[in-house]
Amino acid sequence: MRIMIISDIHGDYDCLKNVLDFYEEKQCDQLIILGDLLYHGPRNDLPAGYAPKKCIPLLNSYKDQILAVRGNCDAEVDQMVLEFPMRSDYALENIDGHTFFITHGHLYDEKHMPYLKKGDVYLYGHFHVPVFEDHGYYKVNPNSISLAKQGENGFLIYENETFTRYNLAHEILEQRKID
Repeated sequence: MRIMIISDIHGDYDCLKNVLDFYEEKQCDQLIILGDLLYHGPRNDLPAGYAPKKCIPLLNSYKDQILAVRGNCDAEVDQMVLEFPMRSDYALENIDGHTFFITHGHLYDEKHMPYLKKGDVYLYGHFHVPVFEDHGYYKVNPNSISLAKQGENGFLIYENETFTRYNLAHEILEQRKID
């Protein structure tokens, strides 16, 4: 199973279209979105490709392949226009025998971590900073696809217990295996 993981779209149609074109090229099976889908938020500048109304039909065209969680910039009105659930604070998914705790990162964070066992994956966004850390469990942040605060805008593809982080030129930035 090949899974693309993106976070913090913030309504940037150009960046979203870019990564979804790569999703198709790589023939991914699932799209995990770690929150902040449509709105840029009061603390962020408008992304260059800000067009949330264009993001809506694009995201909805993948509705059967998306697992999404709510970010701090996501609102009830967003759910009214999106045809897939995205209002949950977290989701759990078992992938390759690992429990993935999938969240945005504004509610579950370093001060309020969920219970994680050895080999689990804590997958989050929110901070717009790429992270891969091994604490017995794996702490993984793909960065933002539109408003990176550190490093390049990026996203992840997970396959065969390996996370590969890409930039928007679709170049590999990092690859990490979990066990």
